[in-house]
Amino acid sequence: MRIPFNKPFLTGNETKYIEQAVQSGKISGNGDFTKKCHKFFEEKYGFRKCLLTTSCTDALEMTSILINIEPNDEVIIPSYTFVSSANAFVLKGAKIVFADSYADNPNIDPSKIEALITPKTKAIVVVHYAGIACDMDLIMDIANRHNLFVIEDAAQAIDSYYKGKPLGGIGHFGTFSFHETKNIISGEGGMLVINDEAFVERAEIIWEKGTNRAAFFRGEIDKYGWIDIGSSFLPSEVISAFLFAQLESLDKIQSIRKKLWRNYHDAFSSLPNRSKIKLPQTPDYASNNAHLFYLTCADIKERTEIINALKAVDVLAVFHYLPLHQSVFYAHKHDGRVLENCDHFADSLLRLPLYFDLNEDDQQVVINTIKSVLI
Repeated sequence: MRIPFNKPFLTGNETKYIEQAVQSGKISGNGDFTKKCHKFFEEKYGFRKCLLTTSCTDALEMTSILINIEPNDEVIIPSYTFVSSANAFVLKGAKIVFADSYADNPNIDPSKIEALITPKTKAIVVVHYAGIACDMDLIMDIANRHNLFVIEDAAQAIDSYYKGKPLGGIGHFGTFSFHETKNIISGEGGMLVINDEAFVERAEIIWEKGTNRAAFFRGEIDKYGWIDIGSSFLPSEVISAFLFAQLESLDKIQSIRKKLWRNYHDAFSSLPNRSKIKLPQTPDYASNNAHLFYLTCADIKERTEIINALKAVDVLAVFHYLPLHQSVFYAHKHDGRVLENCDHFADSLLRLPLYFDLNEDDQQVVINTIKSVLI
């Protein structure tokens, strides 16, 4: 593929730091590079407590343990999201109650949440799609009035903000992804952010397989043992070393991605009024971290036409989520509500190539090809 959808960017220090980790004699988790990554996030964004994980999926699963999800508890999540947002809670026996998106934005529509709350509701999961913030003041107000937990699925939202507050740092918990398709990567990888002091100690125990080993290694106790449920959520030092090399270049990576994002936006803003293509919307309360650039087509036919035109010039553009409420696994458990906005984005949203090494000539090929279909 001449122009892929994504191409992982390497800063040049990844293998250097991995070698340092290997030579240190400690390549299992929670070593020096893990601590450096934790410190980076806690100092740059003011997060209360950070724990690297092997994926954002693992971070979400940790939250389901921390809030003691039990069979028949209900968790409200957007249907327009990746399966991990729901699966973490289904694994504990929860019932998922799907909420619709805004009409002009794939994020969860807060006005649809309150009607879904029942005495069994335990949490709201919000997904900051494309790194654009959900309306967190409205969501936190609903959660506080109904005594519910809020989990921010910030998989796509590193270095993005809501009214100046970093995403992932507003709800009770935030979860991040460092999958190779994200702005900052470690191949696979993730992080749990704990914003409520009451959960900090237990989170570390769950992270360390249900033991208080982390406290033991800090010299706080003279032996460690099994004191809670947990699993092997922490990544090796090899992953953490790779991630730290990326974090050192965060500002550089973000600068290039934002420039490419603006190029797309400027180019498609000049489309004739007759075009029904819609551009991403960034609310006044949100910042844009240039995680992805998408177009919302008129319908699935128009989207397919554009995808095929791009394929003809060796460019890969892709759609995104199939609605979870219509999935083979969960459709029979859904309550039957029509989620028309979610369904519309599933049929019409198209993601364009956006990665650090995308040069402007290749980007212009993408732009010109799409315009040739629409004009």
